Amino acid sequence: MEIKTIFVAGFGLMGRGISQTAAEHGFKVIAYDTGIDLLQKGTESIKVNLEKSVQKGKLDASQAEAIMQNIETTTDLSQAGNASFVIEAVTEDENIKHGLYKKLAEVLPDQIIIATNTSSIPITLLASFTDRPDRFIGMHFFNPVPVMKLVEIIRGLATSEQTYNITFDLAKALGKDPITCKDSPGFLVNRMLLPFINEAIYALMEGVGTPEDIDKGVKLGLNHPMGPLELADFVGLDTLLNVCEVMYKTFGNPKYAPSPLLRQMVAAGWLGRKSGRGFYVYNN
Repeated sequence: MEIKTIFVAGFGLMGRGISQTAAEHGFKVIAYDTGIDLLQKGTESIKVNLEKSVQKGKLDASQAEAIMQNIETTTDLSQAGNASFVIEAVTEDENIKHGLYKKLAEVLPDQIIIATNTSSIPITLLASFTDRPDRFIGMHFFNPVPVMKLVEIIRGLATSEQTYNITFDLAKALGKDPITCKDSPGFLVNRMLLPFINEAIYALMEGVGTPEDIDKGVKLGLNHPMGPLELADFVGLDTLLNVCEVMYKTFGNPKYAPSPLLRQMVAAGWLGRKSGRGFYVYNN
């Protein structure tokens, strides 16, 4: 099966990154979201990223323009029928995803694969909401998508071998280095990462250290490029809370229980970089 056009459902932070990456590797992209303003914001974000690459000498202006030409945006979900592969990157909420899959069933040809970029929700559960569980798979990218090489490929219980092979090959065609994970909440990376970040939030809540000292300790002591609280702000505290909730609900293990401070900050609207305030304050 030759994939030429990818339909990306959801043009938020991850959807933009996936769209840019696909366009950079020669794929035609149809990027979907529910509002013109969301599509315009996403398009401008990609343009800014490409302009930075031009300034750094990684691309020339003509290459950046060609990449933008590969991306079409739409609020018309029926355009998914013109693609040869679908990547869903909407909000990490199984009810929202369920509603999208029902609408996609009305417009997608039978042979088209749907890959979800979920970071925590079980693939078999999401596949049960579709009309094609054998052609449904997890394809979890990492932020920022154009930079991060890893993609987790997760099979649901009904995912066919053909679907897995096509998706794995597509990840490599997108310049990624994929790994295969069992269908377990949080998959591999988030299963290890979330308790680590959550423990850093507990340490802050208990006054063990300041945000600066916690992050500096991890960067210098563990040689991580970012501290856990910096990373939390980058990912989004609401996203972290959602993933923790899914893992705690599924495993019932208190090590996945979200810190009360994390809950408080999300309730206050302190979501990290995207809201201007999280564990740190961001002026831009």
